[in-house]
Amino acid sequence: MNKLFDSPDAAVADIADGATVAIAGFGVGHSYPNSLTVALRDQGATHLRVVANSLGGGGQHRPQILVENGQVDAVVLSFSARPGIASPEEALVAEGKLDLEMVPQGILVDRLRAAAAGLPAFYSPVTVGTPLADGKEVRDFDGKAYVLERSLPVDVALIRGWRADRFGNVQFRGSSAHFHASFAKAARLAIVEVQEIVEPGVIAPDQIDLPGIFVHRVVQSTITIGASAGRMGRRAPESGRDYLGKPALSRSAIARRAAALVPDGSYINLGSGLPTLVAGHIRGREVFLHAENGALGYDLLDDPEDYDPDFFDAAGNFIRLRSGGAVFESVASFEIARSGKLSAIMLGAYQVSEAADLANWATPGQQGGGIGGAMDLAASGAPVIVVMEHTDSKGRPKLVADCAYPLTAPGCVTTIVTDLALFQWRDGRFVVEEIAPGFTREDIRGLTPMRFDFAATVGVLGEA
Repeated sequence: MNKLFDSPDAAVADIADGATVAIAGFGVGHSYPNSLTVALRDQGATHLRVVANSLGGGGQHRPQILVENGQVDAVVLSFSARPGIASPEEALVAEGKLDLEMVPQGILVDRLRAAAAGLPAFYSPVTVGTPLADGKEVRDFDGKAYVLERSLPVDVALIRGWRADRFGNVQFRGSSAHFHASFAKAARLAIVEVQEIVEPGVIAPDQIDLPGIFVHRVVQSTITIGASAGRMGRRAPESGRDYLGKPALSRSAIARRAAALVPDGSYINLGSGLPTLVAGHIRGREVFLHAENGALGYDLLDDPEDYDPDFFDAAGNFIRLRSGGAVFESVASFEIARSGKLSAIMLGAYQVSEAADLANWATPGQQGGGIGGAMDLAASGAPVIVVMEHTDSKGRPKLVADCAYPLTAPGCVTTIVTDLALFQWRDGRFVVEEIAPGFTREDIRGLTPMRFDFAATVGVLGEA
């Protein structure tokens, strides 16, 4: 048995027009099958339906090039748009030239896993009460609503591994496993490109992450461009915004206060943006970070000389595993995320309503958005701590009576930490327990157009 192909071009030569092609990869540029993607562009198959977490960006090797080349009619994505980054898919969707289906990241993984397992559909608590549940069957189990999600079989999967042998056995490395195995298992034809082809037996049986029975073709990578080393641990300025002519807490101070809410022995997930800064304030503590791409127990890197492109978190930051840390594929990661095993989840937000609804993946008029793992995390039942500035960049309130933006999950927020106040959900209503130095209760009332109460004793934000 020999599944080796001489080149990426040969490996994709028979992909037909109209095929559904799943292309694994994470974020803007992590561990994409660059060689196979370029080969598919050059092969020229058209009317494709591409399934991916993201089409990537920032180079001529990510799946986005297939859209730019006019080869794609439809996409199934968790990310179709990112703040401040224009994408060709957004423009084509707006023009009616590209069909878009948005899927939460964990549900995307499990729709592919269901296809691999021969299951036509499954019920999920994710997307309940959001626009993504529209038109789908919703059923009650033990007093809780679940949405019917159909499996997602694909014709072809393009994946990337570290090593493989001629039998198709694949080994991944670091936190780069994420979607590759689930994508391959759902495909009638799975093609893997690897950094190294080895003899059978070199990969020990207990180190094979994807058995060869799921892989049909193996090819050596010819394009090895990885993610940029620029994604290191984040530092924020120590000065904050002004409100009413007075300085609020800095972004770093917001993150520091949020970190103090989490006791030692906790497992927490940090969303991208401001919540990522919390990582710098739990170093040296027994608090374990969880990332949806498949990492548990890590710290962010600061030194660009030390980075390893196969070790990164869900926000694209490079990481170092702590002693006792672990890496795994996204299937296991979302089992952690949805099962309520996390002690807390810290997310940013566009808006939070007075009913504790969360909106953080799309703005009105946007073509799609960036769901990522937020919907899966918010539906888990674990405490959701929103970490954000009190208003958006244009000074518009983020704490509102009702969310005008598409919901991530209804009624899920338990705590809000802003640069002006700390809110806790108590008996069906948010209660302000701390206020930033120099600000009054009247200031908070005037800047926060939603119903809330003040605690009997209000502390000073940032002093905990």
